[in-house]
Amino acid sequence: MLPLCKINTMYKNRITTLFGISYPIIQGGMVWCSGWRLASAVSNAGGLGLIGAGSMHPDTLREHIQKCKAATDKPYGVNIPLMYPQIEEIMQIVMEEKVPIVFTSAGNPKTWTAKLKEHNILVVHVVSSSKFAQKAADAGVDAIVAEGFEAGGHNGREETTTLTLIPQVREAVTLPLIAAGGIATGEAMAAMFALGAEGVQVGTRFALTKESSASNEFKQRCLSLNEGDTQLSLKKVSPTRLIKNEFYQQVQKLEDRGATAEELRELLGKGRSKRGIFEGDLTEGELEIGQIASHIKQIIPAADVVKEMMDAYNRTRERLSGQIF
Repeated sequence: MLPLCKINTMYKNRITTLFGISYPIIQGGMVWCSGWRLASAVSNAGGLGLIGAGSMHPDTLREHIQKCKAATDKPYGVNIPLMYPQIEEIMQIVMEEKVPIVFTSAGNPKTWTAKLKEHNILVVHVVSSSKFAQKAADAGVDAIVAEGFEAGGHNGREETTTLTLIPQVREAVTLPLIAAGGIATGEAMAAMFALGAEGVQVGTRFALTKESSASNEFKQRCLSLNEGDTQLSLKKVSPTRLIKNEFYQQVQKLEDRGATAEELRELLGKGRSKRGIFEGDLTEGELEIGQIASHIKQIIPAADVVKEMMDAYNRTRERLSGQIF
């Protein structure tokens, strides 16, 4: 494990101040990857760790929250897809457990933002366009994540790249802005800051760490990916970036012949992402990962990811400041 002494000075901006963290790096709340071990490791390293509620039953979420609180005294949060079938119970748990920060996605932020804020919970909403960013701001959220379609898992239907999305969202809203989608390095973090972001949300790089709860089979498959080995698919259901395996090929055949959303849902069934990511079925599982996976070649601890990103970010700033334009 790499020493953290090189990044022991706090980075001050609106995101670090809002969350009470040292570095503006937020771990994505990914299904089947983001349990309490990963969240607490990122928080202990100075970033913001998130527990991914999207793949947890209510009792499982409560257990992970309690274990995360026992493993870190630093800020942490929970990511909650608003389309979750037991959303009332999930929200009740985060309020009872006094979770300090909630990231919401895949739904209308007006539904829960005010209620969560009544319980002194910071609310951040994930959007895929400047239009939805404005709606989130109107709903009263504390910050916004703007996620480009390079990201893994479920994506916005607009298919807007992160490089295009961030400056447009920055123009649309004045709230603290977090960039997501295709970010795994300090160099990419510096680029997002140049476009107006104040923090980065990192999914794929943290999914492929030692503390991630994804199966080793899934992690190793991701390390072998080349450029173009993932594709945005299932667009009639919910656009999802998938590794091109046998299940993906079945989806493509249906989509190529004009299958209905119902036919695609029937093929998808239940538990397909668990089967792929958590259980390691590389053939019939739904393997969700971001485009940047092809850049990642080893599994390292989450704390080392934070350190490497901050070191590279600082080197990039120094390099750019020395150039004459």
